[in-house]
Amino acid sequence: MAQRSALLNVMTAAATKAARGLVRDFGEIENLQVSKKGPADFVTTADKKAEEVLVAGLTKARPRFGFLLEEGGKIEGADTSNRWIIDPLDGTTNFLHGIPHFSISIALERDGEPVAGVIYEPITDQMFWAEKGQGAYLNGRRIRVSARRRLEESLFATGIPFAGKQDHDRFLSQLKAVMAVSAGVRRFGSAALDLAYVAAGRYEGFWEIGLHPWDIAAGIVLVREAGGFVTDIGGGGMMESGEILAANDSLHGPLLKILAGRSA
Repeated sequence: MAQRSALLNVMTAAATKAARGLVRDFGEIENLQVSKKGPADFVTTADKKAEEVLVAGLTKARPRFGFLLEEGGKIEGADTSNRWIIDPLDGTTNFLHGIPHFSISIALERDGEPVAGVIYEPITDQMFWAEKGQGAYLNGRRIRVSARRRLEESLFATGIPFAGKQDHDRFLSQLKAVMAVSAGVRRFGSAALDLAYVAAGRYEGFWEIGLHPWDIAAGIVLVREAGGFVTDIGGGGMMESGEILAANDSLHGPLLKILAGRSA
């Protein structure tokens, strides 16, 4: 069993505590109060409660750190080098529809770089964690990206733009191109878990456009520490552009060319 650092113990403890409320509310989903936040983008009382639990736990352990929160926005900390980036419920639409595929994502960003990440899938009790230079793990077992090298044998994951989102035509062009060369494409509705699954070798790669830092920060650390490559699709910064491509070392380059509209 791998030994987690004190930092990761703080992060996993916070995720575990916040997950209790999510699991409880998921079991009573028909009674949840739901408010519309935007087109096809909902926020639930469960989401807000989970974020409050995470902020309280992490603040108690590291009181000087700041936050970047999906619901609460930016909270400046006395320590300007370190901040937590949190998505308390990645896969909100799945949650609202009673689909048991959602996660809690916590990352620590230091001087602009994600250096530690935890992604917890409460329903299946899968705790993915990684810290820069220390490898990536699932429930204490070391994980690595897939070793497949051929596109036609590879399974990829993505996220599909929905109502209110832009770039539908661009995404459809990308999807068509990847469909033509791969063993399949999956869309499960939690970008954080998609990245964790790439780190665990379940998918050969994942791409999506229109994401936010809290969707991807923890997953970036996991994929890198599992031996994979993570970049922006267009050549810029992932955290700024919201575009991400994660894959193993053999397939990242070819897939990047395909998504950018160039021949592989």
